[in-house]
Amino acid sequence: MWNIDLTLVDVARVTRAAYAEAFEKVTGQPLVYLATTAGRTDSEIFFEFLARNDVDADPDDDPLPDFTEALGDAFARRRDQLAAQGRAMPGAEAALAAVGRMEDTVQTVVTGSIMSNAMAKLAAFGLERHLDLSIGGFGSEHYPKASLIQFTRMRAEQAYGRRFPEHATFYVTESVRDVEAARIGHAVPIAVVSGSATESQLRAAGAAQVVRDLTDPQALVTAIRSAAVDAA
Repeated sequence: MWNIDLTLVDVARVTRAAYAEAFEKVTGQPLVYLATTAGRTDSEIFFEFLARNDVDADPDDDPLPDFTEALGDAFARRRDQLAAQGRAMPGAEAALAAVGRMEDTVQTVVTGSIMSNAMAKLAAFGLERHLDLSIGGFGSEHYPKASLIQFTRMRAEQAYGRRFPEHATFYVTESVRDVEAARIGHAVPIAVVSGSATESQLRAAGAAQVVRDLTDPQALVTAIRSAAVDAA
């Protein structure tokens, strides 16, 4: 399982613009104060936006479905900006290809992004072809990352008709919160130092292995194999 943002791609500029448009459309207020997004789902981010921008939600009217729809629309209007204003993380495609060649391996994503946006981010850089997105976990499910990891493993077992043991289920991410979620969700966290977290922070959170980036696919494969031996 892979995280997307700052693990496989960096499309932060487009994402921020879509958040701002969707937030103002739903609340009528501009998005002035941003929130930390690493390791969070879009629903968690929205409610933190509300708190940080001092916007009171009507207790009788759940604004989250409207925000989710508006976010998907705002992002769709910016799909042609993804490649121009964003990038695939260095080595991302080669890393996906290398892990995909490992025996009995199925790759998918667990991301805080809603499904439509996640798929657009990957497609902008041709990364979706390495992944089975039909079993992925997405922010549109409105569950915490740890639960998404568990649901994704169960979906994989149903789809492929075989078990994916906890010690053989890996989550590759750059986020401390995601490392913690992987441990709660009974997956082995493999950390990449490509976000704001340092190697020591990722190790302290419980990463089984840490790689500097994805530019050495063999280093990532070796890290996964080593973590599998340790977890077995």
